[in-house]
Amino acid sequence: MHTHLTLLATQGSKRVRLMQAARAQLRLPPAQVLEWRDWLAQPALLEDALRRPCLFKIEPPGDDPAAHLRLLHDGCRQLDRAPVHAPEHGELLAMDAWFAGFASAMASLAAQLAGLPQARVVNAPAEICLMTDKLACQRHLAAHGVPIPVLLGPVHGYQHLQSLLHEHDLDRVYLKPRYGSSASGVVAYRRNKAGRQQATTSATLSRTDGQTRLFNVKRMARYETRHDIAALVDALAAQELYAEAWLNKPRCGDSHYDLRVVTLAGQPAHRVARIGQHMMTNLHLDNRRGEASGLLSAADLAALEATAIQAARAFPASHVTGYDLVVRQGQAHVLEANAFGDLLPGLLWQGADTYAAQLTHA
Repeated sequence: MHTHLTLLATQGSKRVRLMQAARAQLRLPPAQVLEWRDWLAQPALLEDALRRPCLFKIEPPGDDPAAHLRLLHDGCRQLDRAPVHAPEHGELLAMDAWFAGFASAMASLAAQLAGLPQARVVNAPAEICLMTDKLACQRHLAAHGVPIPVLLGPVHGYQHLQSLLHEHDLDRVYLKPRYGSSASGVVAYRRNKAGRQQATTSATLSRTDGQTRLFNVKRMARYETRHDIAALVDALAAQELYAEAWLNKPRCGDSHYDLRVVTLAGQPAHRVARIGQHMMTNLHLDNRRGEASGLLSAADLAALEATAIQAARAFPASHVTGYDLVVRQGQAHVLEANAFGDLLPGLLWQGADTYAAQLTHA
């Protein structure tokens, strides 16, 4: 167990509070926190923070609006775009530009870390970057033999979506922002032979002054007119969008569920069922947790663990990773890998929460 830990994070965020609590519980000194905004402004601060042997963990920059905006503006510059306004709360704005800024920051961080061998990195920047590009990540998992839903690939707009559905002979797909997180902007789309269509999503369309804006809200919206659905898909496609075949989630009473599994050093540890009325079962959408072992047969549990191990093998330089899976009839498919998938307060595995467990397994 490493005595010293440095976090690239946002002081006061829930992740930092939970990590500090775990360290106190294990009688370890508090982690040193290097703020994202400070490192972005002065990269040399990293060398100062990592002078002595330590564990170094990268937490997401999204907890700090100033760091998020800095990455967004850096990405706009790289893509030769005019800088965008600061996103309002929940606004889905220029996610592709944000990712360009984030990917550049991760490349700089990797180059810096190469010269600091005394720091043991929990999750490597290159793999964090790959997991944050959801489409590239799914292709990467498939290339490593991990079962995933059938990928239809990028969606350039509503008309393109219709041609993809025709080409694949499908009437139901999930549309996912390539660089989104936590179900933001994910759309469950279906149509029938009579031409009726429906899009269920946590992204709300807002039209002001002739501008279409998207906001991620906790309440699911359902769009049923061609006009609204086209506006929604086109607005998401402008920030990069992809489609995958609809995979039915198993039912639990009148709800659906999928599973989040956290792997530590390549082995499945914490797992939880995410149960909800809608197709999107992310816990922040006010869905509820369920006991995975109570819902799964022995065959399902074996498939869950084997597939999590297989997925973790595709990311050998990531010590702590979350995977979202659908497990039915003894088969598991990975919906997503999440480099920051350990924020599951109070979820225990062998008596330890995700933060205490990763410290004792480090």
